[in-house]
Amino acid sequence: MHLKEILELVVAKKASDLHITIGEPPIIRIDGDLIHTDFPTLSADDTKALIYGILNDSQKVRFEEDLELDLSLYIPGISRFRVNVHQQKGCVEAAFRTIPMDIPHIDTLGLPEIAKELARKPTGLVLITGPTGTGKSTTMAAMVDLINRERRCLIISAEDPIEYLHTNKNSIIKQREIGSDTHSFSAALKHVLRQDPDVLLVGEMRDLETISTTITAAETGHLVISSLHTPDAAQTIDRLIDVFPPAQQKQVMVQLAGCLQGVMAQILFPLKSGTGRAVATEVMIGTAGVRNVIREHKTHQIPTLIQTGSQYGMHSMDHSLKQLVLDGKVSYSEIVGYIKDPDVLRDIPDSLKEDEGEEGVAADIEGVEPEKEKKKGFGRRFKKNR
Repeated sequence: MHLKEILELVVAKKASDLHITIGEPPIIRIDGDLIHTDFPTLSADDTKALIYGILNDSQKVRFEEDLELDLSLYIPGISRFRVNVHQQKGCVEAAFRTIPMDIPHIDTLGLPEIAKELARKPTGLVLITGPTGTGKSTTMAAMVDLINRERRCLIISAEDPIEYLHTNKNSIIKQREIGSDTHSFSAALKHVLRQDPDVLLVGEMRDLETISTTITAAETGHLVISSLHTPDAAQTIDRLIDVFPPAQQKQVMVQLAGCLQGVMAQILFPLKSGTGRAVATEVMIGTAGVRNVIREHKTHQIPTLIQTGSQYGMHSMDHSLKQLVLDGKVSYSEIVGYIKDPDVLRDIPDSLKEDEGEEGVAADIEGVEPEKEKKKGFGRRFKKNR
């Protein structure tokens, strides 16, 4: 068994992720579901051999020192992958995320029109948020590509690792990878202002120092696009403030209120058709009212401002979820657990609340009957886990 043939299957099945873990065959994620492949079960020696086969000597040393490693992997003729190598019960394991070779056009992602307006802002902070695996990197890449096509500017990114590869169009793009081109997000951001940037892409705001330097960069007349693992706009603001010591929080509230352009949270749901996923979003725009509640740390008022701010392009996650069901894109059973306001459920007709089941979806994946699929060994599903 070679990693290349496993990754070929990942791409052929349009899987988003591959998991190499002991005691199981390679496992792939298709439209949010974890599915066993029909490769042999992996031992600890198997997983280490597969994973160490893609690492160079310096990466092996870094992994053995830190027990964690992020890298990007390009397999010619197949695709690019974001890889996280880690240990579990003393065994080497890895998670691979498929990165399409082509950057999708922002109009093809199902995002609200306001996403393009946020990308066109000349200055300030734009945040794309959501759980892991909800397409944040794709959204940010599409926004940067829009800037690259429409503006003549210098774009500098700090990514861990570099995912989508951009080429210069109307803009110049410099992509810096943590670990190989710079030591950390905070180190890159400390020096980036001397590199004459117009737009900054910060792959992820992970810690206090990165958050602090990102906010400072957004205050200095640059457009900064970044991401956080927060589920909605209110929790995003709370996270940004609470990471700082109490003595600094008032200052951070003032900084955020002054530079925040918008927050877009997103979640992906499997389509009713059985192939592909649809995005649900929540959008908060930095209006005068939003800036005031941030400055006063009254984030509990943010949901109300979002609900009443449709004229500015704002909408709640509940609104987006309801619309996906009304449009027939996503089944009611998929979204019901994510709805916060029970009144939203009453707006959905009973005819759309019927569950279609999963057998048709399973058959679509492999093109065979579900019963045959189980005999073949491909398509055995875990409990749904997005």
